[in-house]
Amino acid sequence: MSQTKMSKNMFEPIELNLAKSEEIAKPSLTFWQDAWRRFKKNKAAVVSLVIIGLLTMMSLIGPHLSGYGYDEQISQHANLPPRISMLENISWLPFDGELEKKNGDVYNAYEQKNVDVYYWFGTDSLGRDLFTRVWKGAQVSLYIALLAALIDMVIGVAYGMISGYFGGKVDNIMQRITEVLISIPNLVVVILMILMLKPGILSITIALTITGWVNMARVVRAQVLKLKNQEYVLAAKTLGASNKKIMVKHLLPNLTGVIIINTMFTIPNAIFFEAFLSFIGLGLQPPLASLGTLIDDGYKVLQLYPYQMLIPAVMISLIMICFNMVADGLRDAFDPKMRD
Repeated sequence: MSQTKMSKNMFEPIELNLAKSEEIAKPSLTFWQDAWRRFKKNKAAVVSLVIIGLLTMMSLIGPHLSGYGYDEQISQHANLPPRISMLENISWLPFDGELEKKNGDVYNAYEQKNVDVYYWFGTDSLGRDLFTRVWKGAQVSLYIALLAALIDMVIGVAYGMISGYFGGKVDNIMQRITEVLISIPNLVVVILMILMLKPGILSITIALTITGWVNMARVVRAQVLKLKNQEYVLAAKTLGASNKKIMVKHLLPNLTGVIIINTMFTIPNAIFFEAFLSFIGLGLQPPLASLGTLIDDGYKVLQLYPYQMLIPAVMISLIMICFNMVADGLRDAFDPKMRD
Protein backbone atom coordinates (compact mmCIF):
# COMPACT_ATOMS: atom_id res chain seq x y z
CA MET A 1 0.00 0.00 0.00
CA SER A 2 1.42 3.36 -1.05
CA GLN A 3 1.58 6.10 1.53
CA THR A 4 0.65 9.65 0.54
CA LYS A 5 3.12 12.24 1.65
CA MET A 6 1.64 15.29 3.34
CA SER A 7 3.17 18.59 2.33
CA LYS A 8 2.87 22.03 3.91
CA ASN A 9 0.72 23.24 1.02
CA MET A 10 -2.10 20.95 2.18
CA PHE A 11 -2.58 22.99 5.38
CA GLU A 12 -3.99 26.48 5.83
CA PRO A 13 -3.20 28.62 8.88
CA ILE A 14 -6.08 29.61 11.14
CA GLU A 15 -6.25 33.14 12.40
CA LEU A 16 -6.84 33.13 16.15
CA ASN A 17 -8.71 36.02 17.76
CA LEU A 18 -7.74 35.84 21.42
CA ALA A 19 -10.35 38.46 22.40
CA LYS A 20 -13.23 36.48 20.92
CA SER A 21 -11.98 33.17 22.27
CA GLU A 22 -12.71 34.39 25.80
CA GLU A 23 -16.26 35.48 25.03
CA ILE A 24 -19.15 33.61 26.68
CA ALA A 25 -21.59 32.25 24.10
CA LYS A 26 -24.66 32.69 26.33
CA PRO A 27 -25.41 35.53 28.73
CA SER A 28 -24.73 34.89 32.40
CA LEU A 29 -28.01 34.17 34.18
CA THR A 30 -28.92 33.66 37.80
CA PHE A 31 -30.83 30.58 38.92
CA TRP A 32 -34.16 32.43 38.91
CA GLN A 33 -33.52 34.09 35.55
CA ASP A 34 -32.68 30.76 34.00
CA ALA A 35 -35.79 29.15 35.50
CA TRP A 36 -38.00 32.00 34.27
CA ARG A 37 -36.47 31.75 30.77
CA ARG A 38 -37.34 28.07 30.57
CA PHE A 39 -40.77 28.62 32.13
CA LYS A 40 -41.65 31.15 29.40
CA LYS A 41 -41.00 28.49 26.76
CA ASN A 42 -44.00 26.55 28.07
CA LYS A 43 -46.83 28.54 26.45
CA ALA A 44 -49.57 26.59 28.21
CA ALA A 45 -48.06 27.37 31.62
CA VAL A 46 -47.71 31.08 30.79
CA VAL A 47 -51.31 31.30 29.56
CA SER A 48 -52.49 29.44 32.66
CA LEU A 49 -50.57 31.86 34.88
CA VAL A 50 -52.27 34.80 33.15
CA ILE A 51 -55.69 33.16 33.56
CA ILE A 52 -55.05 32.58 37.27
CA GLY A 53 -54.17 36.26 37.61
CA LEU A 54 -57.38 37.28 35.82
CA LEU A 55 -59.48 34.91 37.93
CA THR A 56 -57.91 36.28 41.10
CA MET A 57 -58.70 39.83 40.02
CA MET A 58 -62.26 38.94 39.06
CA SER A 59 -62.84 37.09 42.33
CA LEU A 60 -62.05 40.35 44.13
CA ILE A 61 -64.04 42.78 41.96
CA GLY A 62 -66.58 40.41 40.37
CA PRO A 63 -69.01 40.24 43.33
CA HIS A 64 -69.37 44.04 43.15
CA LEU A 65 -69.97 44.43 39.39
CA SER A 66 -73.59 43.29 39.04
CA GLY A 67 -74.97 45.32 41.95
CA TYR A 68 -76.54 42.28 43.64
CA GLY A 69 -75.40 40.69 46.90
CA TYR A 70 -74.44 37.03 46.95
CA ASP A 71 -77.31 36.32 49.41
CA GLU A 72 -79.86 38.78 47.96
CA GLN A 73 -83.05 36.96 46.98
CA ILE A 74 -85.64 38.18 44.45
CA SER A 75 -88.26 35.46 44.18
CA GLN A 76 -89.80 36.96 41.01
CA HIS A 77 -86.45 36.51 39.23
CA ALA A 78 -85.97 32.83 40.10
CA ASN A 79 -84.40 30.46 37.53
CA LEU A 80 -83.61 33.05 34.88
CA PRO A 81 -81.03 31.90 32.29
CA PRO A 82 -77.93 33.92 31.33
CA ARG A 83 -78.64 37.10 29.39
CA ILE A 84 -76.05 39.64 28.19
CA SER A 85 -77.17 42.78 26.41
CA MET A 86 -74.34 42.85 23.86
CA LEU A 87 -74.67 39.16 22.97
CA GLU A 88 -78.38 38.41 23.25
CA ASN A 89 -79.01 38.93 19.51
CA ILE A 90 -76.42 36.35 18.46
CA SER A 91 -78.46 33.19 17.94
CA TRP A 92 -75.69 30.63 18.44
CA LEU A 93 -74.65 32.01 21.84
CA PRO A 94 -76.58 30.93 24.98
CA PHE A 95 -76.98 34.48 26.31
CA ASP A 96 -80.40 35.38 24.90
CA GLY A 97 -82.47 34.48 27.99
CA GLU A 98 -84.23 31.54 26.34
CA LEU A 99 -84.98 28.17 27.93
CA GLU A 100 -86.21 24.88 26.49
CA LYS A 101 -89.14 22.98 27.97
CA LYS A 102 -89.26 19.19 28.29
CA ASN A 103 -91.42 18.93 25.15
CA GLY A 104 -88.83 20.88 23.14
CA ASP A 105 -90.58 24.26 23.06
CA VAL A 106 -88.36 27.30 23.52
CA TYR A 107 -89.49 30.36 25.47
CA ASN A 108 -87.93 33.57 26.71
CA ALA A 109 -87.93 33.42 30.51
CA TYR A 110 -87.37 37.17 30.87
CA GLU A 111 -90.38 38.06 28.73
CA GLN A 112 -92.54 35.47 30.43
CA LYS A 113 -91.79 36.91 33.88
CA ASN A 114 -91.78 40.49 32.62
CA VAL A 115 -88.20 41.11 33.79
CA ASP A 116 -86.25 43.90 32.07
CA VAL A 117 -82.89 43.47 33.85
CA TYR A 118 -79.91 41.38 32.75
CA TYR A 119 -78.31 38.53 34.67
CA TRP A 120 -75.01 37.61 33.03
CA PHE A 121 -74.88 34.11 34.55
CA GLY A 122 -78.58 33.82 35.30
CA THR A 123 -80.21 33.23 38.69
CA ASP A 124 -80.82 30.24 40.93
CA SER A 125 -84.06 28.84 42.35
CA LEU A 126 -84.21 31.59 45.00
CA GLY A 127 -83.60 34.44 42.59
CA ARG A 128 -79.98 35.04 43.61
CA ASP A 129 -77.54 36.39 41.02
CA LEU A 130 -75.23 33.57 39.89
CA PHE A 131 -72.59 35.96 38.57
CA THR A 132 -72.03 37.32 42.07
CA ARG A 133 -72.23 33.90 43.70
CA VAL A 134 -69.81 32.25 41.24
CA TRP A 135 -67.12 34.88 41.86
CA LYS A 136 -67.81 34.66 45.58
CA GLY A 137 -67.25 30.91 45.31
CA ALA A 138 -64.04 31.53 43.36
CA GLN A 139 -62.85 33.58 46.33
CA VAL A 140 -63.24 30.52 48.54
CA SER A 141 -61.34 28.29 46.10
CA LEU A 142 -58.47 30.77 45.84
CA TYR A 143 -58.45 31.17 49.62
CA ILE A 144 -58.06 27.39 49.93
CA ALA A 145 -55.23 27.55 47.36
CA LEU A 146 -53.43 30.24 49.36
CA LEU A 147 -54.02 28.36 52.62
CA ALA A 148 -52.64 25.10 51.20
CA ALA A 149 -49.55 26.93 49.89
CA LEU A 150 -48.88 28.62 53.24
CA ILE A 151 -49.35 25.39 55.20
CA ASP A 152 -46.96 23.52 52.88
CA MET A 153 -44.30 26.23 52.90
CA VAL A 154 -44.40 26.98 56.62
CA ILE A 155 -45.30 23.81 58.52
CA GLY A 156 -44.29 21.15 55.98
CA VAL A 157 -40.92 22.67 55.06
CA ALA A 158 -39.91 23.42 58.66
CA TYR A 159 -40.97 19.98 59.91
CA GLY A 160 -39.23 18.13 57.08
CA MET A 161 -36.00 20.11 57.38
CA ILE A 162 -35.72 19.59 61.13
CA SER A 163 -36.49 15.89 60.83
CA GLY A 164 -34.03 15.25 58.01
CA TYR A 165 -31.21 17.47 59.27
CA PHE A 166 -30.95 16.23 62.85
CA GLY A 167 -31.77 12.59 62.09
CA GLY A 168 -31.42 9.88 64.73
CA LYS A 169 -34.01 9.83 67.50
CA VAL A 170 -35.43 13.19 66.47
CA ASP A 171 -36.09 11.94 62.95
CA ASN A 172 -37.47 8.64 64.25
CA ILE A 173 -39.99 10.31 66.57
CA MET A 174 -41.05 12.95 64.03
CA GLN A 175 -41.58 10.37 61.29
CA ARG A 176 -43.76 8.22 63.53
CA ILE A 177 -45.96 11.29 64.07
CA THR A 178 -46.25 11.88 60.32
CA GLU A 179 -47.12 8.21 59.76
CA VAL A 180 -49.97 8.52 62.23
CA LEU A 181 -51.25 11.72 60.61
CA ILE A 182 -50.98 10.41 57.05
CA SER A 183 -52.99 7.32 58.00
CA ILE A 184 -55.96 9.49 59.04
CA PRO A 185 -58.16 10.49 56.05
CA ASN A 186 -58.85 14.21 55.73
CA LEU A 187 -62.58 13.51 55.65
CA VAL A 188 -62.41 11.95 59.12
CA VAL A 189 -60.57 15.00 60.45
CA VAL A 190 -63.20 17.31 58.93
CA ILE A 191 -66.03 15.32 60.52
CA LEU A 192 -64.30 15.56 63.91
CA MET A 193 -63.93 19.32 63.43
CA ILE A 194 -67.62 19.59 62.53
CA LEU A 195 -68.59 17.72 65.71
CA MET A 196 -66.56 20.18 67.78
CA LEU A 197 -67.33 23.30 65.74
CA LYS A 198 -69.77 23.46 62.83
CA PRO A 199 -69.67 22.94 59.05
CA GLY A 200 -67.86 25.78 57.33
CA ILE A 201 -64.58 27.20 56.16
CA LEU A 202 -63.09 27.12 59.67
CA SER A 203 -63.46 23.34 59.91
CA ILE A 204 -61.82 22.88 56.49
CA THR A 205 -59.00 25.25 57.44
CA ILE A 206 -58.24 23.34 60.65
CA ALA A 207 -58.38 19.99 58.84
CA LEU A 208 -55.91 21.16 56.21
CA THR A 209 -53.65 22.58 58.93
CA ILE A 210 -53.59 19.24 60.75
CA THR A 211 -52.89 16.91 57.83
CA GLY A 212 -52.25 19.00 54.70
CA TRP A 213 -48.50 19.44 55.23
CA VAL A 214 -47.49 15.79 55.70
CA ASN A 215 -46.58 15.02 52.08
CA MET A 216 -44.48 18.16 51.80
CA ALA A 217 -42.64 17.27 55.02
CA ARG A 218 -41.77 13.82 53.70
CA VAL A 219 -40.47 15.22 50.39
CA VAL A 220 -38.37 17.90 52.10
CA ARG A 221 -36.97 15.37 54.58
CA ALA A 222 -35.83 13.10 51.75
CA GLN A 223 -34.08 16.00 50.00
CA VAL A 224 -32.39 17.17 53.22
CA LEU A 225 -31.07 13.66 53.88
CA LYS A 226 -29.44 13.78 50.46
CA LEU A 227 -28.06 17.32 50.76
CA LYS A 228 -26.84 17.47 54.36
CA ASN A 229 -23.71 15.43 53.57
CA GLN A 230 -22.68 17.58 50.61
CA GLU A 231 -19.32 19.35 50.68
CA TYR A 232 -20.70 22.87 51.12
CA VAL A 233 -22.68 21.80 54.20
CA LEU A 234 -19.67 20.06 55.73
CA ALA A 235 -17.56 23.15 55.01
CA ALA A 236 -20.11 25.37 56.76
CA LYS A 237 -20.04 23.09 59.80
CA THR A 238 -16.24 23.17 59.83
CA LEU A 239 -16.31 26.98 59.80
CA GLY A 240 -18.55 26.96 62.85
CA ALA A 241 -21.93 27.85 61.29
CA SER A 242 -24.94 27.10 63.49
CA ASN A 243 -27.51 24.50 62.56
CA LYS A 244 -30.13 27.21 61.99
CA LYS A 245 -27.85 29.12 59.62
CA ILE A 246 -26.96 25.98 57.69
CA MET A 247 -30.64 25.09 57.21
CA VAL A 248 -31.71 28.62 56.24
CA LYS A 249 -28.68 29.80 54.25
CA HIS A 250 -27.46 26.57 52.64
CA LEU A 251 -30.18 23.91 52.54
CA LEU A 252 -33.32 26.01 52.00
CA PRO A 253 -32.14 27.72 48.77
CA ASN A 254 -31.35 24.30 47.30
CA LEU A 255 -34.83 23.06 48.22
CA THR A 256 -36.68 25.98 46.62
CA GLY A 257 -37.46 24.22 43.35
CA VAL A 258 -38.80 21.08 45.05
CA ILE A 259 -40.89 23.18 47.47
CA ILE A 260 -42.49 25.29 44.75
CA ILE A 261 -43.26 22.32 42.51
CA ASN A 262 -44.87 20.25 45.28
CA THR A 263 -46.85 23.25 46.53
CA MET A 264 -48.30 23.90 43.08
CA PHE A 265 -49.39 20.27 42.79
CA THR A 266 -50.94 20.39 46.28
CA ILE A 267 -53.15 23.39 45.49
CA PRO A 268 -55.54 21.66 42.99
CA ASN A 269 -56.04 18.78 45.43
CA ALA A 270 -56.94 21.22 48.21
CA ILE A 271 -59.39 23.09 45.95
CA PHE A 272 -61.07 19.85 44.94
CA PHE A 273 -61.19 18.75 48.59
CA GLU A 274 -63.08 21.90 49.60
CA ALA A 275 -65.46 21.63 46.63
CA PHE A 276 -66.16 17.98 47.42
CA LEU A 277 -66.94 18.76 51.06
CA SER A 278 -69.26 21.60 50.05
CA PHE A 279 -70.95 19.33 47.50
CA ILE A 280 -71.80 16.70 50.14
CA GLY A 281 -72.89 19.33 52.66
CA LEU A 282 -69.86 19.37 54.97
CA GLY A 283 -68.37 22.62 53.64
CA LEU A 284 -69.84 26.09 53.50
CA GLN A 285 -73.47 26.36 54.53
CA PRO A 286 -76.22 28.52 52.93
CA PRO A 287 -76.40 31.38 52.18
CA LEU A 288 -72.59 31.35 51.79
CA ALA A 289 -71.41 30.58 48.27
CA SER A 290 -68.79 28.06 47.22
CA LEU A 291 -68.22 26.46 43.85
CA GLY A 292 -69.02 23.12 45.49
CA THR A 293 -72.35 24.34 46.88
CA LEU A 294 -73.23 25.95 43.53
CA ILE A 295 -72.54 22.67 41.72
CA ASP A 296 -74.68 20.85 44.29
CA ASP A 297 -77.56 23.29 43.80
CA GLY A 298 -77.25 23.07 40.03
CA TYR A 299 -77.12 19.27 40.08
CA LYS A 300 -80.60 19.16 41.61
CA VAL A 301 -82.12 21.04 38.65
CA LEU A 302 -79.71 19.86 35.94
CA GLN A 303 -82.38 18.74 33.47
CA LEU A 304 -84.43 21.95 33.72
CA TYR A 305 -81.72 24.58 34.21
CA PRO A 306 -78.36 23.10 33.16
CA TYR A 307 -76.58 26.48 33.27
CA GLN A 308 -76.82 26.50 37.08
CA MET A 309 -74.42 23.56 37.27
CA LEU A 310 -72.46 24.13 34.06
CA ILE A 311 -71.09 27.59 34.92
CA PRO A 312 -69.59 26.77 38.37
CA ALA A 313 -68.35 23.39 37.04
CA VAL A 314 -66.48 25.14 34.22
CA MET A 315 -65.08 27.66 36.70
CA ILE A 316 -63.64 25.09 39.12
CA SER A 317 -62.34 22.98 36.21
CA LEU A 318 -60.60 26.03 34.77
CA ILE A 319 -58.98 26.87 38.11
CA MET A 320 -57.71 23.33 38.67
CA ILE A 321 -56.44 22.89 35.10
CA CYS A 322 -54.58 26.21 35.23
CA PHE A 323 -52.87 25.36 38.51
CA ASN A 324 -51.86 21.96 37.14
CA MET A 325 -50.45 23.51 33.96
CA VAL A 326 -48.46 26.06 35.96
CA ALA A 327 -47.15 23.23 38.15
CA ASP A 328 -46.01 21.33 35.03
CA GLY A 329 -44.27 24.45 33.76
CA LEU A 330 -42.49 25.02 37.07
CA ARG A 331 -41.43 21.38 37.23
CA ASP A 332 -39.81 21.67 33.80
CA ALA A 333 -38.26 25.03 34.66
CA PHE A 334 -36.61 23.81 37.86
CA ASP A 335 -35.55 20.42 36.49
CA PRO A 336 -31.83 20.50 35.62
CA LYS A 337 -32.38 17.83 32.97
CA MET A 338 -34.58 20.26 31.01
CA ARG A 339 -31.80 22.84 30.59
CA ASP A 340 -30.70 23.56 27.05
